[in-house]
Amino acid sequence: MYELGAICLTLTLLGVLLRFKMKLGQSMILSALALAVFLKITPLAFLQTVARDWTDKPLSQTTGYLFVTLTALLTLVNIFGIALNHTGVAQRLLPSIQGLFRSRRAALAGIPLMMGMLPTPGGIMLSAPMIRELGDQIGIDRNRQAALNYLFRHQWESVWPLFPAVPLIQGMLGVQAGALILHNLPIMLGGTLGGILFLLLPGLPPKKAIPAAPGAWRVHLRGFLHAFWPIAVVAGLYGLFNLTPAAGMLAAIVLFLILHKVPFHECKTIFRSGIEFDVVLLILGALLFKLNIETGGAVAAVVDFLTSLNVPPGVLIFFLPFLVVCLTGLTMPTAAMTFPFLIPFIGTGPQAILGFEALAFSGIVCGLAVSPIHLCLALSASYFQTSLLRVVIAMAGPIALVAAAGVLMALFG
Repeated sequence: MYELGAICLTLTLLGVLLRFKMKLGQSMILSALALAVFLKITPLAFLQTVARDWTDKPLSQTTGYLFVTLTALLTLVNIFGIALNHTGVAQRLLPSIQGLFRSRRAALAGIPLMMGMLPTPGGIMLSAPMIRELGDQIGIDRNRQAALNYLFRHQWESVWPLFPAVPLIQGMLGVQAGALILHNLPIMLGGTLGGILFLLLPGLPPKKAIPAAPGAWRVHLRGFLHAFWPIAVVAGLYGLFNLTPAAGMLAAIVLFLILHKVPFHECKTIFRSGIEFDVVLLILGALLFKLNIETGGAVAAVVDFLTSLNVPPGVLIFFLPFLVVCLTGLTMPTAAMTFPFLIPFIGTGPQAILGFEALAFSGIVCGLAVSPIHLCLALSASYFQTSLLRVVIAMAGPIALVAAAGVLMALFG
């Protein structure tokens, strides 16, 4: 009971720090240090955990390996975004995406869905102006516009390797990338189907085509592919060959810069501009949180306590990530904090029950959609001039289908 209280107190502290606009990385570091104090962890005990982590696990599952690869991935995604702007490809991307859709209804889903393939902080605002323009033309109320932009923007969270929670969970469980993505795919499909059924179809006027010049789709397709072929390369290498996304992203960026004939001195500027120290702190803080949970013996203590309350394992697997992501608004740190508790139920390696992992990830996705701390939700409500509650209510149907997909995977996956 004490360990559970310490963790709840730490999560509350994290939520307060984020509320006061402290940077994510700094908040995570302070929260991890607070948890160490609450759990009475000594430096020696912590170092012993680090040593066991290094000697008892395969390299790809060690905390040090995860820290390096996840930090590199987030940094390289940021660098790629800068490279897109530097080469002028980003300026052609939005018109190309908009031009690919002849139906305004399809554009309302497709634009944020495509933009969501490149995860950038506050990136939800890239598609928001187009969604508001199209939504106003069709006559959709602003609540539904905000829900459409938010929902389809986040459909890739469970399967796309550029979102660091995917490789983090893969590393913690020690499973193949393709198997993890395959089991998480119903979560994405459930959310997408829910968006179509509850947000796109009901009460909209008849479909109206967006005028386009003959053959213009070829130009728009080239503009889209110029920006997204590196991302497709990274996803393919990860899903098919289990290559870490950071390595694939680095190779794709180098090839992208070579093909666009960017001078070497400009390449150095692009790489330097993409390095953000707070990203390092964010990853470090999340993994320190994970190590402190292990060092303090909190995993066994919390699992034993919840078991004594006769909490069904399925309920725990879904609601623990749901509650933590509601408090943090952050996907990757939530995975780092909660999966150590869930591993006794999910398992690792060939014995892992990936249907349970899918149930846990559906909890993350559902909690993220209703978290008032999540930056994208707050930005959406502000930009579309509506309230957080109305946006969440509009997404209730899709959220229910995501939860149902997780439950079905746990039962039959």
